[in-house]
Amino acid sequence: MLERAVELLCRSRHPIALTGAGISTPSGIPDFRTPGKGLWEKADPMRVASIQAFRRDPAAFYRWMRDAFFRVHGAQPNAAHLALARLEAAGRLRAVITQNIDDLHRRAGSLEVLELHGHLRTGTCMDCFSGWPADQFLAVMEQGGVPRCPACGGVVKPDAILFGEQLPAAVLNAALEHAYQADLILVVGSSLMVMPAANLPALVHANGGVVVIFNEQPTYADEFAAAVFRGDLAETLPLVADACLEGER
Repeated sequence: MLERAVELLCRSRHPIALTGAGISTPSGIPDFRTPGKGLWEKADPMRVASIQAFRRDPAAFYRWMRDAFFRVHGAQPNAAHLALARLEAAGRLRAVITQNIDDLHRRAGSLEVLELHGHLRTGTCMDCFSGWPADQFLAVMEQGGVPRCPACGGVVKPDAILFGEQLPAAVLNAALEHAYQADLILVVGSSLMVMPAANLPALVHANGGVVVIFNEQPTYADEFAAAVFRGDLAETLPLVADACLEGER
């Protein structure tokens, strides 16, 4: 299977990657649905991570988000993030489309990163819509407080997309454009259960492209994928990337 995946990647003309929470679990960031340790086993997402819940009780949101935020803030890219960055630098990957908000792709060196669900680098005031760097509020969050806008005193919401919010249109359109052009998509650490990202592998496949999956749990796309890797993706993905890049030297 390794040889098959390497061959497909090396001969692709417009390869892209779709990544989910599973690519960041080796960096110490928990995913959402893994049995026994996923975040949604500990909290109802609609009660803590929806825009309605945030507007109703931002303090409760920040109490829930505090640990996750500091995990993300202190995390480092792992071998899988770095493998995707090496592929892009070598011209073997056109874009990383990610469902993650942890910024680890950019920190690993990837340049064309499409963050469908936003990020935690900045926040926006809910009253005056001023933008602020998230680092400015670290001390407030560490003490269990709610970040407030320095300009008007309004509540600051992280620039991550909560349930009930629209995805950023420009980012989504760019992701769809890449998906329509793609002849191969690497699905890395995504359960493929959250739309519209979950539909991208099916879109690539319907247009004649190839799907290669790196994920611990089964996904709906396994049945039409050309290769499926169930092992530690921080080990398997770098093997595929390195073999492809080595073959082109």
